Order: sequence, then C-alpha cells, then structure tokens
Amino acid sequence: MFKQLQRLLVQSYVNSQSLLARSPCACVLSQQISSSTCHMAAQPTVTPDNTLQSHIPDIKIPTNVPFHQYLFEKCDLFKDQTAVDEFLTGRKYTYQQLKEKSIKVARGLYNMGYRKGDVVLAFSPNHIDYTVLMLACSTIGVWFSAANPAYTAEELSCQISHSECKAIFTIPFFAGTVKSALDIKSHPHKVKDLFVFGEAQGYQPFDTLLSGDGTTCPDVDIDPVKDVFILPYSSGTTGMPKGVMLTHYNCLANVLQALTSIHVSTEDRALGLLPLYHIYGMTAVQFSVLFSGAAITFLPKFEPETFLKCLQGKKITVAQLVPPLIIFLAKHPVVSAFNLTSLQKVVSGAAPLGAEVTIEFTKRFTHGVTINQGYGLTETSPVTNVDVTGTPGSIGNLVANTQGKIVDLVTNKTLGVGEVGEYCVKGPQIMSGYFKDKQATDHMIEPDGWLHTGDIGYASPEGLVFIKDRLKELIKYKGSQVPPAELEALLLGHPDVQDVAVLGVPDEQCGELPKAFVVKKPGSKVREEELVKYVEDKVAHTKRLRGGVLFINEIPKNPSGKILRRIMRDQYIKS
Repeated sequence: MFKQLQRLLVQSYVNSQSLLARSPCACVLSQQISSSTCHMAAQPTVTPDNTLQSHIPDIKIPTNVPFHQYLFEKCDLFKDQTAVDEFLTGRKYTYQQLKEKSIKVARGLYNMGYRKGDVVLAFSPNHIDYTVLMLACSTIGVWFSAANPAYTAEELSCQISHSECKAIFTIPFFAGTVKSALDIKSHPHKVKDLFVFGEAQGYQPFDTLLSGDGTTCPDVDIDPVKDVFILPYSSGTTGMPKGVMLTHYNCLANVLQALTSIHVSTEDRALGLLPLYHIYGMTAVQFSVLFSGAAITFLPKFEPETFLKCLQGKKITVAQLVPPLIIFLAKHPVVSAFNLTSLQKVVSGAAPLGAEVTIEFTKRFTHGVTINQGYGLTETSPVTNVDVTGTPGSIGNLVANTQGKIVDLVTNKTLGVGEVGEYCVKGPQIMSGYFKDKQATDHMIEPDGWLHTGDIGYASPEGLVFIKDRLKELIKYKGSQVPPAELEALLLGHPDVQDVAVLGVPDEQCGELPKAFVVKKPGSKVREEELVKYVEDKVAHTKRLRGGVLFINEIPKNPSGKILRRIMRDQYIKS
C-alpha cells in the first residue's frame, strides 16, 4: 500500500505574519461553485457588530423530514440510475434498489427488536451495503455509529463500550478483531448481535436482514430536530475521541447547505474512496452525491494503480480526496500513464491543502480541473465554509444559514476585521452535543448556540476567513505563541523537504522549543543547520527552530491526513 505522502499547508500572509488555513481536527472541504449558484450570491458581509454572514441567501431547510425520507424521494425520482457501485467487485445498486434494500434492512432490524435510540456500529471499509445500513438506521430512528477499520481490538473496544452499541456490522477479515474487542473485560459492552457482510463463524449474515418487505417503512415517529441520526467519533487529535450526536436535521441541513456552494449534477460520477466512518466521507461525500442524482463508486482503500484505474475506467468527474492523495496525483510519475481527462472537480478535505500543491496539480492536469478549499468539523456535520474566490490560504465564506465570528482568547469579546482570535460558528448544522459528556459540550457550545472551533484565525473585510492554527497546538516559547503550521509551511517550501511536522519540545527555561521533524526528499543531502538557517531568515526570533531538526522516515498521520502530534510528542519525550 502506498505510504502516506507529504502534507503541504495553505499559505496566506497578513502584514508580516503568515497565516494558514489550518484545522487539524476539522474536516476541510473544497470545491468549485457552479454558475447556477454564483448568480444568487450577494457580497460577503461583516455586520457592524463584526458578525460574519454568509454571502449566500438563507435556504429553506425542512424541520419535519427525517434524513432517509428526503433521500428516498430522490430515489423515487432517479429510480433506474446507478446510485452506488463497487469498483473491485462490480456490485451496484440503482436508486430504487438502494431504497428497497434500506427499507428491508430497517424492517429486519425492527423485527429483531431494535428501536429508536438504540445504537449500531459499523466496523468496515467502504462498500455499497454501508450506505444501505445507514439509511436503514435512519428509517427506524436507530443511531448509526462507525469505527475506524484500522483500529486495534483495544481501540475498538473503547468505542464499543462508550457508544453502548447493541449490534456490530463488520466484514469477515475483521471478525476476529471484533471478537477480541468484545473479550476485553475493562470495557463492558451491550452488544447482543453480530452481523457480517459475507460469512463468518459466530456472525449473522447481513443478507438475512433482506428477507422482508422493501416497500413500506416501519411506523416510527422521528423528530428530525431532536432525534439523533449518526454518532461519529471525533479524531481525538487533542484527547480521547468523543461521540458527536448529529440529528436528522443537522445532517439534512448540512447536505443542503453544502449543495448551495458545491455543484454536483446527475451527469457526474464521484469517487467514494474516503472512509465512510469519517464524517467527511459519511455525509459530505456520499450524500452530496446521492442528493444530486449522481453515482458514487466505492473503493475500500487506497492502492495507487487501483485508484488510478478506477479514475480512468469509471471516468470519474468528481473526486473527493485528502491532501496526500492530491499530492500523489500532482507528483507521482505513474499518474502520467493514465488518461484522467474525465476529472473535472477535486474536493480536498480532512486536512489543509498547500497552495504549492494546487499549482503543481493544475500544471499536470492541463485540461482544467477545479480545486479550491473550505472548512468544517465533525461537530458541524461537517461543512461551515467553502472557498469561492480562490484566495490562497482562505477557507472561504460561510455556507448558507451560517454565521461566524472571531473572539478574543481571554475575554471572549468579538473581534474586528484582521484581528486574530478563536473562530466560532453558528447554524443548523451544529451538533446537539457530545454523547455522555455535557461538560465538554458546554465548553464547546455557548448557551446561545455559538460553537468554539478551537481554531485560531481572522476575517477579511470581504468576510473571508483565514485559519492560523489549532488553539491547543500552539507552541509556548517564553510566553510567545508559535503556530507550528506556519513553520511547517515554510519548511515545505524548501526544495529538499518532502514532509514535516513541527512540535513544541519541553525546555526547562523556555517552556517549549520549536523542533522540526523532517522527511527528506529522496537523494537529498540537506543538513540540519541548513534548515535551521532557512527558517531563521524568514521568521521572527521567537519562531526560530531552537529545538533543532530531526530527520525521520515518515510523519505519522491518521487516515484522514492529520499529523498525530500528540503521539509524536509523547514518543519523542520517551526517547
């Protein structure tokens, strides 16, 4: 499997300070705006009280329609068109089949005693029955949760226990991991049923749920505003992963909000490579496609040649990716052997994308592929911002029905244009809260609905938002706050640097010292002192690499491309 590729950060400069579109715990979303959307957009606004308003007029979001019902109406409209398929197996469902199978599984679960408020968990790579299971859960008010298929038994057991799931759905390959997770006594669980997509000893085949009626939904009273649809878990970048309660209304609102800024047509064919356990793949990718009547092709994992064969063979027009994959497309020589002229739009998500990478990408894909940047979090379903201007370093304007503001880190006072503080957002996509963690919920969401993102940034007079760094990742050097993303962006501009992570390492006198962990480009002979001097010439004295440079083979990242800073820091301190 292709090793994780380098991660470049978006650069933007305000006065003499470099500010970055940065949200390590967030889901970053990028996309082209269609001409049909642009004509409705007014000028982005900053109100007299410095609240940021969307440049797009508010849209009507139904409060009485459960998520599945809205999509099932689309299924009735697009009946015989392909909705989902699998590149490796050739399996596919039309929109009509997707609806019928979802209702059958819903009825099967309902007949087994599953009721509104119960939780089921998927531990599986991407495939078409993943979508069926999600919609089945929506139909009967069951909460759908999902775990990273890369989890160990210990990690999986934590989520099984915390989510209080009553059923687990997995594939034969992971059947042993699930059993091992359930055997860990320190994490009690409520699991009563095990299902497998296929066959495995001790598991019920998923297909046994398909034997019932596929025309009539079970009669379940769902309040879209109050009732939870999905329970994704945050990445745990700054602590243990938390269960994020997203209602039917949250998810429906956000897909509709995103589609006012993101154009997907019935003629498009999208790539479903990003993992469906992650909020970006779970809602922003698959449902923006399905709400639009397009088709999505699933791949279970990234493998270079299979990935490229899929893009070419399926004539993919829309590819939702993470930065390491875009870097692969921009730089890897094997890409030139494939005809990818069908590709029209690239959506970059889950981690920041560097302006330099965008330039390299457009040089290779000369037929004109649009690629822009935006922003969101698991806690916001996920989309809050989409870039429509192409401004380097900007996460763009707010999506419809959304407000934003920058607040002082100490006083929480709303700041003016150009002033740096914490970015806060408010809108119908804001989660109802963290599962079983009211304290964390109250810390993140104010009583009047404003959500604190934990990201530091500023706003331009045009209402564009620029993110500088994560609040919890700032390096504290002698009382000064040093944003690691700024130093990473500088180092990634050096011709000998392939990838980099900058951390604050403990120092008795200074508190923390910025230290760069660098992956050299193949054949490079660059020395530590060269890179230290390279940074020193470009930054204020408080930001110099006083912790030095350490050359390593690879920067550890999670599946969505975020640097695992906490793990790196812990390992460095131990060593």
